[in-house]
Amino acid sequence: MILEARRIRLLMKLRRSGVTDHRVLGAIERVPRELFVPDAFEDQAYEDIALPIGLGQTISQPLVVALMTQALMVDELHKVLEVGTGSGYQGAVLAKLCRRLYTIERHRDLLTVAEGRFEKLRLHNVTTRHGDGMAGWPEQAPFQRILVTAACGTSAPPPALTDQLAVGGVLVIPMGDDRRQQHVVRFTRSDSGLEREELWPVRFVPLVPDLPDAAAGAP
Repeated sequence: MILEARRIRLLMKLRRSGVTDHRVLGAIERVPRELFVPDAFEDQAYEDIALPIGLGQTISQPLVVALMTQALMVDELHKVLEVGTGSGYQGAVLAKLCRRLYTIERHRDLLTVAEGRFEKLRLHNVTTRHGDGMAGWPEQAPFQRILVTAACGTSAPPPALTDQLAVGGVLVIPMGDDRRQQHVVRFTRSDSGLEREELWPVRFVPLVPDLPDAAAGAP
């Protein structure tokens, strides 16, 4: 009952903060965030804050998840690529909204745990991969929507991702070298190229290429 009351309070806050898409709000309502946080933080699952999930990664605050999902403009016919599975929470929300979700994570341990959560929630439209998210998933391209959950430190998104975006497709990605000056940016692909919209400031862990060096340990 306590978690349910906190969930309702969070949904009300999201509405007040500009989340107006009823499908997005419904997806967040149906995904139990407490399943995606470490046991020690379960009582904070419905606070609007980011929480650590290990390996230097975090589960994003619910408002960021909701706003980025809303910016992506997902519908039930879309094939979606998520770069950065993390805890699996953002992916679970997307899976409630799209036809098929392909999600990539560079940390195998995080991916294994997320896969167990997808299975527990019976999200059968999710396919996972352990790999370099900056390379995308060329075998399954093109994607109507691509969401990146780590910050790109260059002035342009990774070329592999834009190459895998369908014409008319949307890519939402945090961008900025300095964590204090990152913005969520939405790119829409047209026949003539990419149209860019800068949306709002945010803070994300950096998007990095390749896989972690197992011999060196987690970053």
